[in-house]
Amino acid sequence: MFTGFEEFDINVNGVNIHGVKGGKGPGLLLLHGFPQTHVIWKLVAEQLSQNYTVVATDLRGYGDSSKPEGLPEHINYSKKVMAKDQLEVMRYLGFEKFYLVGHDRGGRVAHRLTADYPEHVEKLVVLDIAPTLAMYEKANLGFARSYYHWYFLIQPAPFPEMLIESNVDFFLRNSLSGFAPQDSLPPWLTDENYSEYFRCFNNPAAIHAMCEDYRASAGIDLILDRDDREKGKKIECELLVLWGEKGVVERYFDPLEEWRKVAVLVQGSRMPCGHFIPEEIPDLLLKELQSFLK
Repeated sequence: MFTGFEEFDINVNGVNIHGVKGGKGPGLLLLHGFPQTHVIWKLVAEQLSQNYTVVATDLRGYGDSSKPEGLPEHINYSKKVMAKDQLEVMRYLGFEKFYLVGHDRGGRVAHRLTADYPEHVEKLVVLDIAPTLAMYEKANLGFARSYYHWYFLIQPAPFPEMLIESNVDFFLRNSLSGFAPQDSLPPWLTDENYSEYFRCFNNPAAIHAMCEDYRASAGIDLILDRDDREKGKKIECELLVLWGEKGVVERYFDPLEEWRKVAVLVQGSRMPCGHFIPEEIPDLLLKELQSFLK
């Protein structure tokens, strides 16, 4: 899938992180979201690798990375722990400082990584998210209906796990189609990519891990975000925010306003797509990334 890239498995922070690496130049870490894997970047990674050493990983709990059982308070799926995974991968590969791009859950990991380890991040890009704390604090009925999974996946185990496992294909297709049942896959999603996502998702350990990711976001992650807010701690590197004009974030939040509450140097814009920016409009995304990262 990734021409000219090599696969790797690196043991860091008590887990194995799987990913691919290719290209030459400064380090560029790409982090995917739910319910996907590093494969979401395949349409932009090759061109980015002409100017950067591109590293695309599977987050803890996703893809072919480790899927540990959740600990009390879901602490081992906190974005703080998941961010440390990714930092250690980049340091293992020889990058003490690097560019960082995160979509969806990967954007939340990237946010925490940049907040906790600012000296390691050159520039940050987040795709189709507002900060987690803002999204929970400003949630209304419309948001809850549109992003019902934010409230479903956080229910105590094994309730959501068992329901998802009863029909994995249906849940995964629903999730990738904007949480609205569809007779076919969305036009941007290839059969090859869907097969890979299904292979990785169709695993009880993966389903549990993804639920733990969301449980942590509704608990320990909010505690850490509130602590940052109380201390006046903000991201100081340049931050690019891109979001889909057809998505939920556009409908219920002002992304630039919310990110300016947690970061100093914020720019960004809406894009002509839905939530899955790297696959829906890869060429436009590539153009934005090349312009911002240079």
